[in-house]
Amino acid sequence: MAKWLDDAVFYEVYPQSFQDSNGDGIGDFQGIIRRLDYIRSLGCNAIWMNPCFESSFHDAGYDVTDYYKAAPRYGTNEDLKILFDEAHKRGIRVLLDLVAGHTSLECRWFQESCKAERNAYTDRYVWTDSVVKGDNNTPGVRGWLRGISERDGAAAVNCFSTQPALNYGFGEVTEDWQFAADSPEAEEGRLILQDVMSFWLDLGCDGFRVDMAGSLVKADPDSRWTKLLWQKIRKFLDEKYPEAVLVSEWGDPKVALDAGFHMDFLLHNGPTHYMDLFRTNPYFSRKGTGDISEFAKTYMETHQKMNGKGFSCIPSGNHDMKRMRLTLDPEEMKIAFAFLLTMPGCPYIYYGDEIGMRYVENLVSKEGAYDRTGSRTPMQWERKINAGFSSSAPSELYLPVDASEDYPTVEEQQNDPESLLNMVKSLVELRHSNTALQSRGDIRMLYAEKQAYPFVYERFDEKQSVIVILNPSEKSASCKLLEAPGKVLMSWHGEADWKDGVLTVPACSFMICSRS
Repeated sequence: MAKWLDDAVFYEVYPQSFQDSNGDGIGDFQGIIRRLDYIRSLGCNAIWMNPCFESSFHDAGYDVTDYYKAAPRYGTNEDLKILFDEAHKRGIRVLLDLVAGHTSLECRWFQESCKAERNAYTDRYVWTDSVVKGDNNTPGVRGWLRGISERDGAAAVNCFSTQPALNYGFGEVTEDWQFAADSPEAEEGRLILQDVMSFWLDLGCDGFRVDMAGSLVKADPDSRWTKLLWQKIRKFLDEKYPEAVLVSEWGDPKVALDAGFHMDFLLHNGPTHYMDLFRTNPYFSRKGTGDISEFAKTYMETHQKMNGKGFSCIPSGNHDMKRMRLTLDPEEMKIAFAFLLTMPGCPYIYYGDEIGMRYVENLVSKEGAYDRTGSRTPMQWERKINAGFSSSAPSELYLPVDASEDYPTVEEQQNDPESLLNMVKSLVELRHSNTALQSRGDIRMLYAEKQAYPFVYERFDEKQSVIVILNPSEKSASCKLLEAPGKVLMSWHGEADWKDGVLTVPACSFMICSRS
């Protein structure tokens, strides 16, 4: 496994909304380069950048037209190489977002596959052998495109109708037009993926976050064939690019890691109870009505099944969900970040969450975002035109800036020692300086009871033991704790008191202690 993951803290960059360098209202590679020092100042030493390949942008880049070319609105391949190089100079790794399961309708591969005469692309997508075939009962297929091609057939789609599904075969073949997952046609899809990965790794990227990673092989109910496909890719990478990293959008770490991924996310969908943390009746709200128990139980079950194979990663949010700030205020977010930055695996900070950027409501959908649009607005750097994101006219921006008079900015929070931004920086620094808090450190739940506060856990490795004590509730809370927490490394809103095996924790506070 790539050793650099052991102390990695990721920052998710949504390129079109991060920093515009040329005044066209859309973020770009040169803008990201300009802000690399800021990312490094957070303590983040890795970036996940959302899709930046040439695209028709019906789904914000998750509909690729050319896997070997950067989208011109962001810059050129050479600009992207410079971004890799400049990031590496600062000790920052860069993961690209790889859309492995489908392309755009405008992709040349798909246009060629639509032709009646057989060619090199005829079998690259999932097609039926008749335009009237294909129904809603085909596992793994979201819908069908009909009447769009010379060839007699319907093309499967993965999500939107602009995203035809690439052919990686079927785990269970029930129709003449379906290719088996171990057929030469399906294997060709994997080899193309490996070629795309090699191209960008040779240019300087450090790995990939894979979109909808579990969706590739159709009719694969136990993911057997999809896992085998990724295991082959992982073997290829380990042999040729041993430091390259694979991160999956799977939402089930025990399955994804068995498939060969280094990491998987806890997501807003799936069995992980992620939504209990920050969004649906959030545990980290001062209301004190949340429940951490199901999250803790599920997390530990998964953690034990992983058996050190890889990491499950908890993000502050991402481009597909409403921002944490919609349900938590900046003070509540400080305790949420104390949790995020002291858990196993690599933490992911979604751009702007470190300053408490708001979810901007009631925006018209942009590039297929729909209710996700409000989480993709421009980064807020300073209190100047367009919040320092762009010099363009406001009407030309990719999305409007938060119109609230008190919108948070990096500049203001950098100068405020009590800000959320500076709290995040301090927590990241604490993580870097304590090995037990880093990715491989183990975890033991000490108090995570049903509808109860506080939340207490131990992070430990062969060198040290760290106790994390969190009480988001507006009321003080107590629990049994057999041993004293130890030396205080960091606290906020007072320190917990331990006496005769009982820990009493102040309201809206956290404390992180070392026992060794």
